[in-house]
Amino acid sequence: MTNVVRSEVNIKETWDLTHLFPSDIAFEEALNNAIHDATTIEQSYKGTIKNASQVIKVLQAYEQLLNKLDPIGNYSSLALSVDQTDEVAQMRASKVGQTYSKINAQLSFIKSECIELNETVLIKAKEQAPQYTIFINKLIRQKPYQLHPEAEKALAAFGTTFEAPYELYNTTKLVDLEFPNFDAEDKSYPLSYNLFEGDWEVENNTSIRRAAFDAFSKKLREYQHTTAKTYDTHLKIEKTEADLRGYESVFDFLLFKQDVDRNLYNRQIDLITTELAPHMQRYAKLLQKVHGLDQMTFADLKISLDPSYEPKITIEESRKYMKDGLSIMGEDYRRMLDLAFDERWIDFAQNKGKSTGAFCAAPYGAHPYVLISWTSRMNEVFVLAHELGHAGHFYLANAKQNIFNAEPSLYFIEAPSTMNEMLMANYLLANSSDARFKRWVISTIISRTYYHNFVTHLLEAAYQRKVYELIDEGGSVSASILNNIKRKVLEDFWGDVVEINEGAELTWMRQPHYYMGLYPYTYSAGLTIATQVSQRILHEGDVAVQDWLQVLNAGGTKSPVELAKMAGVDITTEKPLRDTITYIGLLIDQLERLTEEIEK
Repeated sequence: MTNVVRSEVNIKETWDLTHLFPSDIAFEEALNNAIHDATTIEQSYKGTIKNASQVIKVLQAYEQLLNKLDPIGNYSSLALSVDQTDEVAQMRASKVGQTYSKINAQLSFIKSECIELNETVLIKAKEQAPQYTIFINKLIRQKPYQLHPEAEKALAAFGTTFEAPYELYNTTKLVDLEFPNFDAEDKSYPLSYNLFEGDWEVENNTSIRRAAFDAFSKKLREYQHTTAKTYDTHLKIEKTEADLRGYESVFDFLLFKQDVDRNLYNRQIDLITTELAPHMQRYAKLLQKVHGLDQMTFADLKISLDPSYEPKITIEESRKYMKDGLSIMGEDYRRMLDLAFDERWIDFAQNKGKSTGAFCAAPYGAHPYVLISWTSRMNEVFVLAHELGHAGHFYLANAKQNIFNAEPSLYFIEAPSTMNEMLMANYLLANSSDARFKRWVISTIISRTYYHNFVTHLLEAAYQRKVYELIDEGGSVSASILNNIKRKVLEDFWGDVVEINEGAELTWMRQPHYYMGLYPYTYSAGLTIATQVSQRILHEGDVAVQDWLQVLNAGGTKSPVELAKMAGVDITTEKPLRDTITYIGLLIDQLERLTEEIEK
């Protein structure tokens, strides 16, 4: 285990940002050109948007500018994400943020003037330029919530300021937080965010794992008040804008952007927290039994059911798993996977200051980028498959759609990623008859795919809903309030099967998702769709694959309900979610049977 600085990592394990800009000089040149183009658009079109042809002309100019701005924003954020301690990257990202705010303020007139037009003019513009239909439809939907043009300009100018809580959260978490070594069994071990979440949290040795959890929690607690105040500021910004725009609640404001109603949101949280809990409690009991634990604690929930069986794999070996496991997606998809490795789309390195977890960014006009901190554990195959699911989605959608139409609703965004995890599991199960291997695969599906997306993120969503309910009532949050809410959510889900030990309540401090709107619940929403479609692919083969590829190509041209319907899933009913929860229960049944068989 290492915790090296960025300059010491193997360059082959890093991504190559020169595909966006060959040098910082080229980046600066592109940024200056974008600033110039924004001013030209403002001077040329402000106050002139009166008819359909002028709507189309300004949208064409705006589209060209967005095509230039997208790689600029990604270049600065990606460089910072691999090393939050890099002052040059910090300054660059800050400069880009300020520039974006200025440009957004300059060009806020585009939406304002278009929205002020009679709807018949906008409909005529759609007919003459169908490529802008999605963008114009969004403008028409926004009409009831649009503010005075000068108010919209002022809000846009404050863009960087409004994003400050998220930046402050990351600075606290990844720069200021310095973890000391911890002791266990008369030895000293290094500790960091990535080491804890990548290694110590899944460590097989109970005394080491629990000592790491205690040391990690102790350090988090020192920053709980700063982090809570940062989060409270973010919540107040969202609530203020929701009120200004005339939404009934902050929920309606945030769900409006996702193009789904409150019923879909609440159903996902309510059904899972009540009906999945008994299945996951059985899984926790099975872990306790197999590991011979006197008591099952929150610090033990991420351990492997059979850690002695889990192989270590290299980055190069992961490539073969990606190609073999996802080969059912077709030859073009396999070629994309080869490019991801050959052209260094993926940042595997572990280093100080690197963002935790994993993500995929998709600069328009370029290829996607994937961040992961590689631990050589076999379960990283599922994490990498997940992020490459995002990459494949964006790669296809960006190629088929313009920049206005490429990105789907946040509600749907996790379906392609979790789909890849399910495809990988299907492949591994189909290619082995060994009981221990089957148990390892199924337990990984539970502990990685479903625990992560249906439990970790869903419990985040249940917690987040309680927080927003408090904010909607005019309240504020503090560290003690957030701790109490989180602890109650965990206790309600795990019952008396798992001890929610001291430090578990601080889990809210670990997630950046709370600064991204109503994002956490969408993991389970996406996985519900992915589970059903992966079963279709398992039983129907290429017909279902082709349907799914059409969904990926569609990008954001359809609503989440329409995209799911294209793939053969009706998310307007409870059935897909109930079927998925039943499927999880059946997987745990298999784990119990396989464990009994192996132990005999």
